[in-house]
Amino acid sequence: MTEADPAIRNVSDTALWAAHYRAVESVRPDALFRDPFAERLAGERGRRIAAAEKRHFRADWAWAMRTVLFDELLRGELAPAAGTDLIVNLAAGLDARPYRMDLPASLRWVEVDLPGILDYKEELLVAETPRCRLERVRLDLADVDARRALFARLGGESRRAVVISEGLLLYLEPDQVASLGRDLAAPQSFQRWLVDVVSPGLLLRMRKTHGAQLQAAQAPFHFGPADGAEFFRPHGWQPLLIRPLFTAAKHLRRLPLLLRLLSWLPDSPGPGGKRPWAAVCLLGRD
Repeated sequence: MTEADPAIRNVSDTALWAAHYRAVESVRPDALFRDPFAERLAGERGRRIAAAEKRHFRADWAWAMRTVLFDELLRGELAPAAGTDLIVNLAAGLDARPYRMDLPASLRWVEVDLPGILDYKEELLVAETPRCRLERVRLDLADVDARRALFARLGGESRRAVVISEGLLLYLEPDQVASLGRDLAAPQSFQRWLVDVVSPGLLLRMRKTHGAQLQAAQAPFHFGPADGAEFFRPHGWQPLLIRPLFTAAKHLRRLPLLLRLLSWLPDSPGPGGKRPWAAVCLLGRD
């Protein structure tokens, strides 16, 4: 790897990074999930991105917990009684849930992302069969008019939709997250939104660890609201369930040694301030 060929070239490369850590978890004897496509999708560059992290920073447990919690909350929303007929996966990247999860064949799943990353994914999975009705929409979510038109169309074609934005909001400015939230709240059928949120304290640590390479790739971290999931309430969404990554990792025995020792300290409430805190949150229409 050289300055002319950095590990992370653009924001789409962060999808390779995430896929690498899904592959790492998948090969463990005690894996919390199995993603048989992750290693193929991550490729050599995904491994290089992970290798470029600071040596003292072990991120595998956090990446795994984020996937575990998204899976868990999504399964709850796909229970027959919920009546969900549409999943809208924003910045879907290299997520393989339509291929690896036990899904109703009648479920409609729409992946939205930039053309390059979806073309790459489609090429590598061309021989695989999704377990539901999978569609891909090539769209830049920064194009506000285009995304509003997409949301209006999908909203009119569904009875109850769940939106996923795993790993997306961290790269947006707070006003961009607020705008996206208001646009998602416009279609009446968009009933749930799954998001991941970090605190200002964790955002600062992540910037120190990854900031230089992400800044060079024009993909810096931005979003770490002091009020956590309450940030979304003025924009049409209320927190229904908040699952902190650290707590889940403690219960599932995924914390590195130092963090296992720290886990015995009293838990401080709330996501604000300098506290390193992250969670997967289920939001409902306000």
